[in-house]
Amino acid sequence: MFYAFLRKCAKLFYVIMYKMTVIGKENMPDMKGGYIIASNHVSNNDPPVIGVTFKGRYNFMAKEELFHKNPFFTWLIKQLGAFPVKRGAKDGAQAIEKALESLEQGHIFVIFPEGTRSKDGTLGRPKSGVTLIAAQAKAPVVPVFIKYGKKRKFRRRIQVSVGEMMPAEKFDIDIEDRRQLKALSSDIMGEIAKLQENAPDVD
Repeated sequence: MFYAFLRKCAKLFYVIMYKMTVIGKENMPDMKGGYIIASNHVSNNDPPVIGVTFKGRYNFMAKEELFHKNPFFTWLIKQLGAFPVKRGAKDGAQAIEKALESLEQGHIFVIFPEGTRSKDGTLGRPKSGVTLIAAQAKAPVVPVFIKYGKKRKFRRRIQVSVGEMMPAEKFDIDIEDRRQLKALSSDIMGEIAKLQENAPDVD
């Protein structure tokens, strides 16, 4: 109940402060969870933007520094499903385990394959984490591309493009094979790149 309330508040905020457009609504899954959203990453707004676009409860990885900003912010992002990940840490297996638990619980798991925000909006090389999670969870992946317009006085346009779901069967691979992991991760970024190419201009 409280999560639903927070989501409604966030949605109201983004409706007032931003003008959001969703392209590819027909590609949005009917399922309330159990799948992965793989998106480009250009802003700290990306997770909540996805959260108010897709119905269901979601979880996402967030850099550990965000959990030390202030007590209220830490509490808020935890309530919205975030869990901390150390950059470059060797305990990435623990983060993947939490992602798998999220999917098993029927949540939507949001991941940014590039692993970090893009400063200029260009797509970077994907890491293999997204494919590793999809393969172990036997979960489908929905590619998403988020595009922001220029900052105005009070509002900023946001465009969310949703691609066709990549079926779970596509990720039925040997997770010990690094070539397969890299190839499929590149395929996911390729789908995001297609969304970027077809995305209309946002003023």
